[in-house]
Formats: sequence, structure tokens, C-alpha cells
Amino acid sequence: MADLLDVQHLTCGHGEAVVLQDVSFTIAEGRSLALLGRNGTGKTTLIDTLAGAARRHAGTITLAGQALHALPSHRRAAAGIGWVPQERNIFKSLTVHENLTAVMRPGPWSPERVYQLFPRLAERRQNLGTQLSGGEQQMLAFARALVLNPKLLLLDEPLEGLAPIIVEELLRAIRRVARDEGLPSIVVEQHPQMVLGVTDDAIVLDRGGIAFRATSEALLADPTPLDAWLGVGQH
Repeated sequence: MADLLDVQHLTCGHGEAVVLQDVSFTIAEGRSLALLGRNGTGKTTLIDTLAGAARRHAGTITLAGQALHALPSHRRAAAGIGWVPQERNIFKSLTVHENLTAVMRPGPWSPERVYQLFPRLAERRQNLGTQLSGGEQQMLAFARALVLNPKLLLLDEPLEGLAPIIVEELLRAIRRVARDEGLPSIVVEQHPQMVLGVTDDAIVLDRGGIAFRATSEALLADPTPLDAWLGVGQH
């Protein structure tokens, strides 16, 4: 299976501060990746660097054969990066439907299709962003990334701080998009047991680099490495 994303010897951070050094990994077409690690290990920095929102000091980022590392963030979006940052970045003064139609690009994911994925958004399509709960805003941010019809989806802690019922809805959506439909995705999550069930592979960041990698299935079967690297029991 061909590699969609190829990251080689990436060193990145914020301003002059280096957070990650010499990080290399690939994601094949149709595969999804759980990005794990303790707080402060650089998970968001890595996602932000892929999206063009953090500083690359060295290394290369290639998506579907196109070099992205020198491009500004809007060019990376045009090249196929769909990014859902922690801040969500929805247009709060627009309705749900306007949020979607303002950014959509041709492809399999249309506003009507994301309404099927997120019935709550369908019910609130005429509501302003300011009228949505935090969970609904997260669904809208996810939906906005999908209607871009990206080649690669980046989800930065999409479940953080949400009610359990919303977490379940989002996990079902991630599973459908990433696993069932094969949209290559990187999902950052603090709680491995949640995200390993909806991804194919996993990387653990620690001390400025990749400390461990395995299939998600292997880590679900034997979470001992997670106990070691994350310092939390996953049984």
C-alpha cells in the first residue's frame, strides 16, 4: 500500500524553542494513526506543524507526493490537509449550514452527508455557532474538515472535555470515517483506550521524539507498553 503521508527527520517547535527532534513516520493510504503521549510531549506541536501552524526547523513533510513543509497553512489545506484544532475555529457568527458551505470543496463529503453523520447538526443547521454547545461545536469543526474533502484528516484531542454521550457520537463518527471509509487520519487523544478502538496504528511521543510504535490492535491486546510510556493503567 502506497504511503500517503511521509514525514522525515522533522524537527519542530514554537519560535526558537524546539519541541520535537528528528521525527520520522509514514501513513499509508487508508490507514489511521493514534498519536499518544503524556501532556507536554509535543502531540499538538506535531499536528500544528503538519498543518502549517507551528515552526518547522528541519525535515520534510510530503502528502501524496507533494512537498508541504515550505507551504503556508492555507496552501496545505488546498493540498489536502483537513485540520480540526483544539480551538475548533468555527465561524461563530455564521449558521451551521453557512459554516459548511463557506468551505466545502467537491468530493464525497457534502453538507447533507455530514448531517447524516451528525444528526444533531442537521437539527441545528440554522443555528449560529454561538448557539451551539461545546460538543456541537466540536461536531461542526469535524464536519467542516470533512466537507473540505481532505486527503488527510488531523484531529487534535476531539474528545477533550465533552460529555460521555457526545464522546460516543464522535467516536462512532471517527470510526466510520477513518476505519470504515478509510480516510487517512491522525487522532491525538489523552486516553488511549478510547482512540485505539477507532484507529489502525499508534505512535507514542516522549522526550522529544517517537518513543514507541505499534498497531492499535496490538496495544489493545497488550497495553503493557502504554503503562510504561504513559504511566497510566489501561486494563
